[in-house]
Amino acid sequence: MITRPDVLFGDEPTGALDTRTGREVLELLRGMADREGQTVVMVTHDPVAAAYADRVVFLVDGRVHGELTGPDPEAVAARMTRLEAVPC
Repeated sequence: MITRPDVLFGDEPTGALDTRTGREVLELLRGMADREGQTVVMVTHDPVAAAYADRVVFLVDGRVHGELTGPDPEAVAARMTRLEAVPC
């Protein structure tokens, strides 16, 4: 992150962290996007973490299955719950 890449990828960046530290990491990533203009692409199953994004893209079996713009945790969780019902 010190080299300020144009795009930063994160795979469950808060998965093994306590709530406070996870929030600090999410705020750091959000700040990188807002202040530095960096793009952060993050994979997560956490609706709270996803809500830090400008845009959330939902994947089911490797295919795009919708998106939310300007999400909140409740909207992300609701959409994730409906994804479980997608037939195979």
